[in-house]
Amino acid sequence: MKLSGTIRRSDLEGGHWTFEASDGKTYQLAGSIGAAKDGAKASAEGEVDKNAMGIGMTGPTFKVSKLTLE
Repeated sequence: MKLSGTIRRSDLEGGHWTFEASDGKTYQLAGSIGAAKDGAKASAEGEVDKNAMGIGMTGPTFKVSKLTLE
């Protein structure tokens, strides 16, 4: 699955990264996100982990396999 959108940093519950996809959905990011910067436009490849649970409660967990900043 490939998404395009904006990376966001949330300070909620100790902090986590989210991805605001261009289709309006928000995902909590997990996996390979080393180059992430708050507000950066990016493309993310990976998959939604339907079995993951997190304390951020900002959307489903998207396990990133590749992140490309635009």
